Amino acid sequence: MLIKQTIRRYILENFLFTDDESALQDGDSFLAAGMIDSTGVLEITLFIEETFGLKVKDDEMLPENLDSVDNLVAFIQRKQVVAA
Repeated sequence: MLIKQTIRRYILENFLFTDDESALQDGDSFLAAGMIDSTGVLEITLFIEETFGLKVKDDEMLPENLDSVDNLVAFIQRKQVVAA
């Protein structure tokens, strides 16, 4: 899946500073693992908006939308359906 691969690559390169796919599980919480902080959430939001052409509203900036690869994929897919 292209969305998942794009997100994984971004997180691995920009937050974990590696290209080792085994360093990140799709269900891993970014916050609980200490991978990102509040600034990281803003960076991920900007990445989503620029990469996928979606607008992330302030009230959508929640862990259930942004706190793991799986959550991000589901969030982006929901946003794309609404935008279509």
